[in-house]
Amino acid sequence: MGSVPGESVKKDENSRRGNWGNQIEFVLTSVGYAVGLGNVWRFPYLCYRNGGGAFMLPYFIMLVFCGIPLFFLELSFGQFASLGCLGVWKISPMFKGVGYGMMVVSTYIGIYYNVVICIAFYYFFMSMTSLLPWTYCNNPWNTPDCSGVVGSGSQLNGSLANVTSSLVAGVSEAVNRSKRTSPSEEYWKHYVLNISDDIGNFGEVRLPILGCLAISWVVVFLCLIRGVKSSGKVVYFTATFPYVVLTILFIRGITLDGAINGIKYYLTPQWQKVLDAKVWGDAASQIFYSLGCAWGGLITMASYNKFHNNCFRDSIIISITNCATSVYAGFVIFSILGFMAHHLNVPVSEVADHGPGLAFVAYPEALTLLPISPLWSLLFFFMLILLGLGTQFCLLETLVTAVVDEIGTDWIIRNKTVVTLSVAIVGFLLGVPLTTRAGIYWLLLMDNYAASFSLVIISCIMCICVMYVYGHTNYFKDVEMMLGFPPPLFFKVCWRFISPLIISFILIFTVIQYKPITYNDYVYPGWSLGIGFCMALSSVICIPIYAIYKISRSPGATFRERLKYACRAHPKWGPALQEHRIGRYAPMASDDTLEARPLKEKEDVTIQGSNGSTNTHNSPNPSA
Repeated sequence: MGSVPGESVKKDENSRRGNWGNQIEFVLTSVGYAVGLGNVWRFPYLCYRNGGGAFMLPYFIMLVFCGIPLFFLELSFGQFASLGCLGVWKISPMFKGVGYGMMVVSTYIGIYYNVVICIAFYYFFMSMTSLLPWTYCNNPWNTPDCSGVVGSGSQLNGSLANVTSSLVAGVSEAVNRSKRTSPSEEYWKHYVLNISDDIGNFGEVRLPILGCLAISWVVVFLCLIRGVKSSGKVVYFTATFPYVVLTILFIRGITLDGAINGIKYYLTPQWQKVLDAKVWGDAASQIFYSLGCAWGGLITMASYNKFHNNCFRDSIIISITNCATSVYAGFVIFSILGFMAHHLNVPVSEVADHGPGLAFVAYPEALTLLPISPLWSLLFFFMLILLGLGTQFCLLETLVTAVVDEIGTDWIIRNKTVVTLSVAIVGFLLGVPLTTRAGIYWLLLMDNYAASFSLVIISCIMCICVMYVYGHTNYFKDVEMMLGFPPPLFFKVCWRFISPLIISFILIFTVIQYKPITYNDYVYPGWSLGIGFCMALSSVICIPIYAIYKISRSPGATFRERLKYACRAHPKWGPALQEHRIGRYAPMASDDTLEARPLKEKEDVTIQGSNGSTNTHNSPNPSA
């Protein structure tokens, strides 16, 4: 399934590196990678903040002109060379620093993402009870300011009527109280995190969270123990079951009182906001970050495809699925928040939140109002765990593949599991500080700085390198050789002009919109922001450092000659397998080494039909 018509079906085309078991595994893995926690806890919030249904217009325009083209560019890049985010830079060795930058970004995200998953694990385990622990205010960790949405005398016996009546007495007090803190917020702050007063005040490690972090890393390692062979099987469950849970929660949500108000709040268009540059900036940023562009994961996942796989079709399917999931998740979130606002008799905006605040405070609190609330809580947190794991698999595989491809010896290929285990252990140890009492401050610092503007710069440089340094004509011919048809004109224009312009716009927007990070009322000290900027720069700085190193090591009498040599494609650039090295990648008659020859004006490398048959150049012996 999924190969270009006429392609003979083999078990593993690339026996040394391995391939996906079938194309469904690749599509599901990529969907699991792109669809993450941000689809649930960031998009719905952005949507209601930026004009409801009107936000969909800039969102889908950015998807068409930036999201899908960049997604297709990264998939075709990795698939053509069958190499991870470091190896592909044989296309122009001077730019290999971009690959190192992608690795650094994936490392940062991989560290803190698994901490978020481990907190979801913790809440999942804590939901295995007859009464959710964040339902009432009568716990040792609660403060006098605590005011629950469920009256302290009521028992959740499955009847909404009882819950509603128990609210009547307490609602007016809850609304009139100047600063109501909910039981779920106090449970999150004082019990789960036991949060300290400052980012520098680490305090003790929260052992339950540390235990859950160990579980998270063990699960990720076991799923990747045989690389894409094992993770490809796991995604049949991890990438599909969240949709089952979303649908169950959606049906439950829309049947509740007040749900329609929440959904109206989420979708009612405020068309005047379309003229606001911030709305377009948010739309572009959300598309860019949500699809996982410039993390290195897309290149890595595509590198395990068969050479003639139709990654053009895959990129469209995966991108649209990702965005449709975001919209669908909005209904799930806002139907329940509308129900909660209706019960509290407050506007939806007062209960709406985003990020960890939505996942671990607002939504769990709303769930306490439902009959058999532990069931809905279990489902919700199980969904968060699966959404997180799908992304985490790819982050870890990106790092492991980059290391294995770079070293490339038979021993390391045979012992890839050792590399996976080593990366998982290091990832766990680096995540330990995030399980301390100051951990949430560091987690949000990494989330805001480690993968913000640096991703935009990496993506922009990748576009410039492939389109202008390597040359768009060369790249279009490469794609045609691989797929059997050239990239559609729309994608050619986007790759060369529109997408780089939009990426530049996102970068400028990010800089203009910059505000120092805060967490609730806590303002981060200057030294911590300095660390944040260092994290952001650490990935980007790889690019100029490696470029200077490469130029200095290149032969040539003048700087210009050295620069030209460093930018030129490596002789081994091109399809990984001998049988696919045709046309300008065919071995020279005078030389045994494989060499990528630059395109000449009159050289024609068209592929007859779509079966990968060769043109007038001699094709290598199929048995080679």
